[in-house]
Amino acid sequence: MPSPISVVLAVHGTRNPAGTVVTQDLAFALADRLGLPVHPAYADVHGPTIADVLRSTPADRTPVLVPAFLSSGHHVHTDIPAQILGSGRTDTVVTPPPGPASTLLTALTDRLAEAGAGPDDSVVLGAAGSRDPAARAEVTALAQTLGRRLGTAVSVGWAASARPTVAEAVADARSRGAQRVSVATWLLAPGLFADRINDCGADAAARPLGTHPAMIEALAQRVEAATRTCLTGA
Repeated sequence: MPSPISVVLAVHGTRNPAGTVVTQDLAFALADRLGLPVHPAYADVHGPTIADVLRSTPADRTPVLVPAFLSSGHHVHTDIPAQILGSGRTDTVVTPPPGPASTLLTALTDRLAEAGAGPDDSVVLGAAGSRDPAARAEVTALAQTLGRRLGTAVSVGWAASARPTVAEAVADARSRGAQRVSVATWLLAPGLFADRINDCGADAAARPLGTHPAMIEALAQRVEAATRTCLTGA
C-alpha cells in the first residue's frame, strides 16, 4: 500500500553545483532513513520550486514539507507559505525547521574538528544572516550553547544581511589577542555564503553541515512527528 504522505525537502537553492549535489545527497539520505521517497524543492534561485513539487504530489497523498533551514527567518515565515498558497495544496503539513536545535551541536563540533580547529582557538559561528531579529536571536543563542560545549566564548558573524560580517568577527577576535581563529559554519550546503566564510581570513573554516548524520536525524524526526499527526489526527 502506498504511503499516505509525500515528503518534500525544502531548501534555499544555489547556483553552486556542489550545493545542489549536497541537496540531492541529503534527500537520498533522508529517504533511506525514512524508508520513503523524498522530493527536493527550492525556495529560491532555481527549480523545481516548492509550488511545482506540491502541484505534482498525488491528490491522495498528504504533502509533509520539512524546511531544511537553520533558523526560522524570511524564507520559513514568508516564502514557503506563499509558495504553498500558490500551489493550491491547502492540505500541506509543514514541520518546524531543524535549526537551531541543540542536537545539531554534534554536527557543528564534528565539522570544526574536521577543519583542523584546535582546542585553544577563538571560535566564530558563521551564519547566513537575516533581517529578522528573531532569527538572529536564535543563532546568537546557539552560539552561547556552542560556547558552553567548547568551553570558550563564541561570537557570531554573518555572511549577509547583518553585521558584523564573518570577516569582521574574525578580525575582532584577532584584535583581542586570539592567536588562531576558527569558524563553525552554520550553513546547510556550499554556495555563496559558504564561499564568504571560506574567504573570511580564519585559520580554519568548517564545511557546511550537509549530510552529517545529526542533520539527517533532525529532519527525519520532524517528518516522523508530522506523519504521526497526519495518521492519528492528534
